[in-house]
Amino acid sequence: MIVDTLENADRYLGIHPLFKAAFDFLRGSDLAALPDGSISLVEPKKLYANVNTYLTKPVEEGQMEAHRRYIDIQCVAAGEEQIGWVPLTDQPETGPFDTDSDIGFYDGETSLVTIRPGQFMILFPGEGHLPCRAIGMPSHVKKIVVKVLV
Repeated sequence: MIVDTLENADRYLGIHPLFKAAFDFLRGSDLAALPDGSISLVEPKKLYANVNTYLTKPVEEGQMEAHRRYIDIQCVAAGEEQIGWVPLTDQPETGPFDTDSDIGFYDGETSLVTIRPGQFMILFPGEGHLPCRAIGMPSHVKKIVVKVLV
């Protein structure tokens, strides 16, 4: 897991060949004005962005998730939220992993990190995360999640 600001994104371009295109999109777009939905950035299924507007939820109501084939770059465009994070070492799965959607759900405790506009969190396969969590009271958030195929 990496947390930083978009102004420092060049530090991470060497991690994956598609990170340059991902961060060019995040830094070159009016993120708050993007409509909700999916945007193909390079090729469908290789690099795309999901734009979502939602109301954050209490931490207690969430379920940790993880992916196996995609890196998430989660970037808040408006509002703020907490995202829980934990390495998947001893976290039990709560059901079978959905390979078509590349998502599994897990039980366990996470460490919470606050993400605000202009900040991002990179989550790698094998890292559990609990997104969309409220800081105190639920609030409106617009977030872009760039999915990078590994």
